[in-house]
Amino acid sequence: MLGVGAAAAVSAIVLVGDPTTPGGFLPPCPTKTFLHIDCPGCGSTRALYSLLHGDIQAALAYNALGVIAMVLLVTAFVAHVIGLWRGRTVRSWQHWRYTPMIALVATSIWFVVRNLPFAPFSSLKV
Repeated sequence: MLGVGAAAAVSAIVLVGDPTTPGGFLPPCPTKTFLHIDCPGCGSTRALYSLLHGDIQAALAYNALGVIAMVLLVTAFVAHVIGLWRGRTVRSWQHWRYTPMIALVATSIWFVVRNLPFAPFSSLKV
């Protein structure tokens, strides 16, 4: 229940804060602010805002890996709840042996690719 409450609170704050409009109370990414590069999470708040408004295309433009991560987290939560209802663990992606390594490699590749200064990768900057 705590996770659902936290997710609802974050969603409400993002909806009210509107990170797509500059000058709001939501803080900008410190990596982008101080180092002037896009970290793997840059654009995730704006992607969540777009998802909450049903704009999947904009969400993917802000941070495609972040959207995939959000979908995977929701899937893991649903599997966990189903496991609680059934009284036994439902194995899903987070139980796979190589999940941490895949996540690390995907995040590292995303970090490098979205900071390449030439087309078509330059369009991944937010």
